[in-house]
Amino acid sequence: MHATVKVWDPLVRLFHWSLAGLFLANFFTEDGELVHRGIGYAVLALLAVRFVWGWVGTRHARFADWVPGPRRVRDYLRERVAGRSRRQLGHNPAAAVMILALLVGVLLVGVTGWLQTTDRFFGEGWLEELHEALAYGVLGLVVLHILAAVGESVHYGENLVAAMVHGRKRALGQDAAAAEKAPRLAASQVSRPAARQE
Repeated sequence: MHATVKVWDPLVRLFHWSLAGLFLANFFTEDGELVHRGIGYAVLALLAVRFVWGWVGTRHARFADWVPGPRRVRDYLRERVAGRSRRQLGHNPAAAVMILALLVGVLLVGVTGWLQTTDRFFGEGWLEELHEALAYGVLGLVVLHILAAVGESVHYGENLVAAMVHGRKRALGQDAAAAEKAPRLAASQVSRPAARQE
């Protein structure tokens, strides 16, 4: 049985699944203008709460913990391609870039939607087209995000989707223990057949 540690607090998990649900729901409410607009405002409110929580929230919720610089992203991607990347409790640099892209994308969708309700931009066809293009762009990022989460779950042997449900992940120290155990296990499996041959 693996020891686990709390990583994602309830607010982060509630934000994650609420944002996903509301964003997808708005694809099915385009004809219901009031409902569509109401969901859009709810999404913007969620983003505002997450922004504040990124400064005052728990350790792994804070931007300082997971927003990477370009060098960290580059180094992580090199290590990941080489198969030498290390599992991290919070978001890894590549995942952090995806999350930032999703947050900015959703914000732009919300802002362009709100602008269409103002006197200055009401009825502007180009803005409506931009709003729709941004929404589908974010939807594409969501698909990539899901595929990446599944891929990383397989690579690191940890269910990242479930972790965003219950908030817990395997403690980091167990990675080193597993790595030390693997060579001993492999050596014992090789030596056994050799002993039988003698």
